Amino acid sequence: MNKTIRRASVFCLLMVLALIGRATYVQFYKGQALADDKLNRRNTIAEYAQPLGDIIVAGSPVTGSERTKSGDLTYQRTYQDGPLYAPVTGYASQVYGATQLEGIYSKVLDGSDPRMQNPLDALTRQRAAGGDVLTTIDPTVQKAGYQALGHNEGAAVAMDPKTGRILGMVSTPSYDPSRIAGSSSAAGDAWKQLSEDKSQPMLNRALRQPLAPGSTFKLVVASAALENGLYPDIDTKTASPNPYRMPGTTTDLRNESASAPCENASIRTALAYSCNNVFGKMAVDLGQDKVRAMAEKFGFNDAELDVPVRAAASVYPKNMNPSSTALSGIGQFDVTATPMQMAMVSAAIANDGVLASPHMVSKVTDSRGSTLQSYPDADPGSGSGGKRILSSKSARQLYSAMLSVVSDGTGTNAKIPGMEVGAKTGTAQHGVDNSKKPYAWFTSFAKDPKTGKEIAVAVVVQDSDAERSEVSGNGLAGPVARAMMKAALGTP
Repeated sequence: MNKTIRRASVFCLLMVLALIGRATYVQFYKGQALADDKLNRRNTIAEYAQPLGDIIVAGSPVTGSERTKSGDLTYQRTYQDGPLYAPVTGYASQVYGATQLEGIYSKVLDGSDPRMQNPLDALTRQRAAGGDVLTTIDPTVQKAGYQALGHNEGAAVAMDPKTGRILGMVSTPSYDPSRIAGSSSAAGDAWKQLSEDKSQPMLNRALRQPLAPGSTFKLVVASAALENGLYPDIDTKTASPNPYRMPGTTTDLRNESASAPCENASIRTALAYSCNNVFGKMAVDLGQDKVRAMAEKFGFNDAELDVPVRAAASVYPKNMNPSSTALSGIGQFDVTATPMQMAMVSAAIANDGVLASPHMVSKVTDSRGSTLQSYPDADPGSGSGGKRILSSKSARQLYSAMLSVVSDGTGTNAKIPGMEVGAKTGTAQHGVDNSKKPYAWFTSFAKDPKTGKEIAVAVVVQDSDAERSEVSGNGLAGPVARAMMKAALGTP
């Protein structure tokens, strides 16, 4: 063999070895990363090659799958009562990905979760039939909240105080996820329209939009006052001049009603009449650190609240001056909260001071119904009742005070005959110099004294057709809470 041929042969051999090496590297070291790459079209083809599993509400699926008429994606997602359940399900789109329960449990729903594969499936990367996600949502509560909110921009959350089960999660205006599930031009047009809509129909306001909670936050301040011994009980008169001049300023903190009996009012009276002077001064007397500590017990400043969809953090700020601390005491300044957070406040008070972990999924199963993951309810009898936020004594007193808000105060729209109903209203100012229409808040609980069945509900109406002067928590948000509580308790 001459020298030239020998060199060419060696060169060809090296090239073959390089190709073998590269193929081995790609197959065994980079294979999984390439397979999982979001730009890999084969993943989407495989995901929609078979019907997806379903999201279940009260034993019935609110999702489905249908065969496509063209293209390389065999199936696409469908939704029953899409706008009603969109804040729960989220969407699964062939083009735009998946959100909320559709996103969190995508591998279960499309059958690619390793827990659902037998050894042969794992070797061949064959997908199992899609599994299901069983929610805790009560359809009667969900429908009641959705219908009561109507065309308003707002949200509502209902939960069982004892178990932590989320019974309703509503956000309006809503949207139909079916419109963006496919890959047609119509789906693209729908996505563009929804994305550009100033009312943000795809935003889950119940979990993802913290707003100033206004006077509903007074429950947190009252809790801090009782737990820190600032006042021995809810019927002791407070040291609260009316109006209250905020420290270091020439600004007086006044009340909505000049005739309300707010001067030196007790906590019970101050909650019933929503006295700003009382809770502004109370926050200053306690100091921001004690108020913050109580707020954080309820769940404020928690950036990892998963239900299992992650909620945006509700915030009680730091490093405030005394006047800002006074404003924080009435749920203003930089205090923010989601409806989920304010439902947790009422739930803890209703449950003897114990906060059960909120969750809207009970379990996840494979296609045969075998449980892959479960989210057990809180069970006080077994010692897994949740986290204690307040002493029983403080909780019972605040429970009584919230009853007074409904029977004799600002929350009369929540009354349900034969039921124990407690609440706290709120009207939160926002915008430069409070120039924008206020938010209307209502956080509440209701209990059937005969059966012991109970529910906690928080509602915010962010925008409505009401005139600015007519915006109030009792007037706009109270009827929504009442409708959901009645639905949960089964009252006519």
